[in-house]
Amino acid sequence: MKWRPARLSSPLSPLLPTTPLASPTLSVPSKLRNRIPSQMRRTFPAYILIVTLLILLFKAEVFPSQPAPVGSSSSAITRRSHLQKPLGSSSSSHHQSPQQAGDFPKKIWQTWKVDPYNFAKRDKNTARTWTSKNPGYRYEVLTDHNDLLYVESKYGSGPGGLDRPDIVEFYKTVTAQIIKADLLRYMIMYADGGIYADIDVEALKPAERFIPTRYNVTDIDMVIGVEIDQPEFKKHEILGGKCMSFCQWTFMCRPGLPVMLKLIENIMSWLEELAKQQNVSSVGEVELAFDEVISGTGPSAFTGAILEDMNSKRKGKGGQKITWDNTFHNLDESKLVERVLVLDVEKFAAGQGHSNSGNHDARGALVKHHYHASNWPSKHPRFKHPAYGEVERCNWDAECVRKWDEDVAQWDGLSEKQKKKILDRKQKEYELEMERLKKEKEQAEALERLGRAERERKKREEEERLRKKERMEEVYRKAVEEDKKKKNQQILLEAAGLGHKESTPPGPGFVAPAPLPGPGVFPPAL
Repeated sequence: MKWRPARLSSPLSPLLPTTPLASPTLSVPSKLRNRIPSQMRRTFPAYILIVTLLILLFKAEVFPSQPAPVGSSSSAITRRSHLQKPLGSSSSSHHQSPQQAGDFPKKIWQTWKVDPYNFAKRDKNTARTWTSKNPGYRYEVLTDHNDLLYVESKYGSGPGGLDRPDIVEFYKTVTAQIIKADLLRYMIMYADGGIYADIDVEALKPAERFIPTRYNVTDIDMVIGVEIDQPEFKKHEILGGKCMSFCQWTFMCRPGLPVMLKLIENIMSWLEELAKQQNVSSVGEVELAFDEVISGTGPSAFTGAILEDMNSKRKGKGGQKITWDNTFHNLDESKLVERVLVLDVEKFAAGQGHSNSGNHDARGALVKHHYHASNWPSKHPRFKHPAYGEVERCNWDAECVRKWDEDVAQWDGLSEKQKKKILDRKQKEYELEMERLKKEKEQAEALERLGRAERERKKREEEERLRKKERMEEVYRKAVEEDKKKKNQQILLEAAGLGHKESTPPGPGFVAPAPLPGPGVFPPAL
């Protein structure tokens, strides 16, 4: 019989037929063959295959394809188009714009000449109402010294900027402070969002009250309030352009709203056109009257941009055009229109004496405008008739405005003598009015001095009462210590056998001392 080598029973025998599991590339090294259990040896190649697949998947997830550089033009265009995309539009019904998600930014913004450390007392007291009523909000003030740094960082071409150097350069050229103030608030709200309030606006209620509970905050991009609601004057030559407006001394919005950017660009175009009309080389040289400021950057411009934005969003949805008369006139409760929540006049503009604005003691009043920082009209005067003054002094009273219009209309038909007579009478009335105001001021100052004197007197009385109380406490303390000292001496004498162990009965006429008062009780004045 021919000899044949015995077949080994070991699965690791090199004599076994070649199989995928025993292939040279996937076989276990010979040094480990006798150290690894046979069950693991059979599945070892499968483990390697699974681990390899996991590594490939991990690499694809962690190291995606390299994006375009941040500074590239395509990146800048994408970033700008994202910020300018209307919040009401969406490419997919399943995805919500990040500007719509969640609550509004918890930021409160104000602008002023100086920083909060150098605020006047009245400004400091007013500003504290915002921080005290909204402790969970960030509070920031931009000043005449740091506003440009903010504009450059937010609108410049640097990291995190919106790449709008044209806006930065325009802001640098503007010299009129009221124009800068209006422009800056819109720029802040576009870049950061949150709440803007003029420095002389006092918070009466927390910011959470800005949105009534019946609304879903995710349905709202902006919260504004009615300021002037007098549409009956819309045909008036002077009052017509400012008789229907939203308040822009306080409002709240999300960042990146297209209407804010549109407002900024409208102001830029308007001022550049005025510079051409006035034949000046720079927008910083443009001269502006009061009504031009109102219509160009102030409440009228603010209102016009918002109404235009509302109608652009409604376009294609059907329904009538949004106008002041059919949507916001006589608004007695808040109304949500195209993601803008409009509050009734009492909320942000109470106590004006017109537009049914009520007063600041009403439950609905959210802020109080003190107007002490509103001195810009002195640099941009209103139309003032030489005899009848400014029609705005009528404060939207219909009869007063009618009389002013009649007097002004008749003025040109009067003789010079009649005009002089009226001017003299008006001058005397003006002097009497100034005298009355002077007396009222003197009386107020006198009352203030009396008040100060009374406060000083009460302060001195309180200080004297406290000193008297301290003296009484000191006398009482010494009496207690003296009594304790005598008792200790008596105890020592008795211990030495020198004192009387039994007290001598009191003689005739002896009066027992009153017991010492308890804690917090003082003896009568000495």
